[in-house]
Amino acid sequence: MNHLELEQEIGKMARAMMSRNSLIGKDLIADLRGRLSVDSVAALMIVSIERLIWYDCESVLWSLSYLIPADVMEEIRRITALVVCQRLMGKGFVLGKDFSMDATGQLLLSENAKTAVVVA
Repeated sequence: MNHLELEQEIGKMARAMMSRNSLIGKDLIADLRGRLSVDSVAALMIVSIERLIWYDCESVLWSLSYLIPADVMEEIRRITALVVCQRLMGKGFVLGKDFSMDATGQLLLSENAKTAVVVA
């Protein structure tokens, strides 16, 4: 998928999320899943959510609750947890001391790490 196609897919997904029409959104996700890996679909969803959050937070919340399939949502969690860990380490926080992950992949943060995540 080239840059233009990627931009078009992100735009379509953001518009589907704004429509809050699960049939449209699920059809788009099914089409993407036929052409891309789960991690690529998750990454595309993250960018679509990021674009939409500035304009329509309620549609983001709706999409997280009703549109995104469980396996894609799990990949989104994995990607975002990894990014948060990288940013915390970049700010000098220590893995195992200031933050860690439990067996389910849930981030465990000290109060200082929580503050750093919210402020960033």
